[in-house]
Amino acid sequence: MSPLLSRKRIGLLSLLSNPLPSKGCGTARPAVGALHGQGYALEVPDLILLRHGRSEWNELNLFTGWEDVDLNAQGEREAWTAGELLAAEADLDLRVLHTSVLTRAIRTAEITLHAAGRSWLPVRRSWRLNERHYGDLTGKNKKETADDFGLEQVTQWRRSYDVPPPPLPPGDPRSNLSDPRYRDVPPEFIPATECLKDVVARVTPYFTDVVVEDLRRESVRGGAVIVVAHGNSLRALRMVLQNIPESEITGLEIPTGIPYRVQFDDELNVLVAGYLGDPAAAAAAAEAVARQAG
Repeated sequence: MSPLLSRKRIGLLSLLSNPLPSKGCGTARPAVGALHGQGYALEVPDLILLRHGRSEWNELNLFTGWEDVDLNAQGEREAWTAGELLAAEADLDLRVLHTSVLTRAIRTAEITLHAAGRSWLPVRRSWRLNERHYGDLTGKNKKETADDFGLEQVTQWRRSYDVPPPPLPPGDPRSNLSDPRYRDVPPEFIPATECLKDVVARVTPYFTDVVVEDLRRESVRGGAVIVVAHGNSLRALRMVLQNIPESEITGLEIPTGIPYRVQFDDELNVLVAGYLGDPAAAAAAAEAVARQAG
């Protein structure tokens, strides 16, 4: 695996009382064999985080957010390769899948697990794992928006922690209020725009109340949990899990279609974490994401 992006072990119980700690990340991930040599064997909570493959709107460089778009051909290939990487991890026993309710994450999960020989996994889906809502930027070209408003303003909308883009106007056809996948979600929870702080607020309860229960249950028998979601929902999770401060989270880019494996101790302190496969490929893919608005 690639080098760690986490400098300090953080327990989930401490995160609940202090959800936005102030210290950062960055040491090397020990080999799996070295971890097992420390006595953890396979019975450690084991989590895979995977951003969906490249989508049709990624290809067009459009702000997507809660808009439901499909994978393009490259995204399908990325999802398949992700499954091959997961299958190559001899000590990884995937047992439960979590996804957002957006098609690009659902199809990524389906293709990835088919390639990994795990199509039969039980599935949990939640709107709380959705991408952040880009408000009135939804459907607009990132480069053209930067030309219109300035790169600094667009970068602030895309990557700042607490500055949301302009909201959707009332009655806008891009609103998700009438979408049947959200029929059981209280209308006041359906956003018109979001910043990363809002995403952290909606993702964290789902992780602590649902994903953590699966991690604890499956770790007893050596099983792992996979979450297939989006750049900002995964950024929010890593911010909390790896104690990444607000000043650094803006620089964390999540590449499409490359599994990120996190292993915890019994207290859900992060022990080791890193991308599967070639570290240089993961770094190049993350850099490509960073250039999208430039």
